[in-house]
Amino acid sequence: MALDDTIPNNGDEKESGDVEMSFLDHIEELRWRIIYSLIGIVIFTIVAWVFINPLIEIVLLKPARDAHASLQNLRPFGQLFLYFQVAIIIGIVASIPNIFYQLWKFIAPALKKSERKYILRIVFFSTFCFLAGIAFAYFVMLPMAMKFAAQFGTEEIKNEFAIDEYMSIIISIMLSAGVVFELPMVSFFLSKLGILSPKFMRKYRRHAIVIIMVLAAILTPGTDPVSQVILAVPLVLLYEISIFISKISYKKS
Repeated sequence: MALDDTIPNNGDEKESGDVEMSFLDHIEELRWRIIYSLIGIVIFTIVAWVFINPLIEIVLLKPARDAHASLQNLRPFGQLFLYFQVAIIIGIVASIPNIFYQLWKFIAPALKKSERKYILRIVFFSTFCFLAGIAFAYFVMLPMAMKFAAQFGTEEIKNEFAIDEYMSIIISIMLSAGVVFELPMVSFFLSKLGILSPKFMRKYRRHAIVIIMVLAAILTPGTDPVSQVILAVPLVLLYEISIFISKISYKKS
């Protein structure tokens, strides 16, 4: 959801490039962009709270059910605070398109007029990359993580997980994967600015692969190489895609 700019004199009329914005104009523009972003988060948080029970029971508890993991609440009002936390995080994730839109609208005055027409496309692909990362974590990484956690150890010790720790792992893995999958968009933006070049990325490809393998080893809960490869392969593909994107955007710079 992208909120329309209905507040007058907040700097939108200066995005045509005909009028140079002062420092105070930039501050005012940033303030309204933050307000628009917060409005979107509040709206989606309220919607998430309305559907909080099915969101938690059907969606977020599914990895635990599939892994036959036992969950328990250890704090008074723990589930109440957990529901609030989950609703806010879902509100933030659901309003990612609006957040990206407000971010790029704030950057727009620094772009050329011919470049501003790509803002909606950038918002779309940024959102797509982020949601693709979340989907990859939910359907690929989390089942492996929970299966490993539930089955690890001796039978004499029963694995029972605190619900707040479980939710922390679930949410952190999904958000981390969403951020990592933004690599192609970061490559596009840095190449447009002239900071990154495809030649540089090709030159340090081997170094990047080593870093990717280290990240895969850190992010995957298991110690087996199969889990690391499952995460490393899409990251390497994302790096190669980023080189291609950098080549296209760098030529047009």
